[in-house]
Amino acid sequence: MTIIVYYSSASGSRELKQQQSQIFSFLDSKKIKYETKDITQGPEVKEEMRKKAGKPTALPPQICNGDKYCGLTSCFLNIIGLLAKYSMCLCRE
Repeated sequence: MTIIVYYSSASGSRELKQQQSQIFSFLDSKKIKYETKDITQGPEVKEEMRKKAGKPTALPPQICNGDKYCGLTSCFLNIIGLLAKYSMCLCRE
C-alpha cells in the first residue's frame, strides 16, 4: 500500500505549514515512499481526505495508508518528537 499525505499548498497558517514540513521531513529521512495530495487542487480531494478520516471537518495534514486512515496528525507529530528525544539520549551515552 502507498502512504498518502493530504496537505494544503495554499495555507496561511504557519502551524499547518510546520506540521506538513515535519511529516515530509520525517518520511524522507526514513526513506519511506509516499504520495502527496494537495486539497487545494479541487473539492474532490478534500472530500476524499475527509471521507477517509471519517470526519467532515478534517483539515490537513492527514495521513493514510492506501484507504486506511492512520490517525490524527498530532499523534504522528508527537511520535516524531519522542523519537527525536530518544535518539538524543542514545547519542549521549
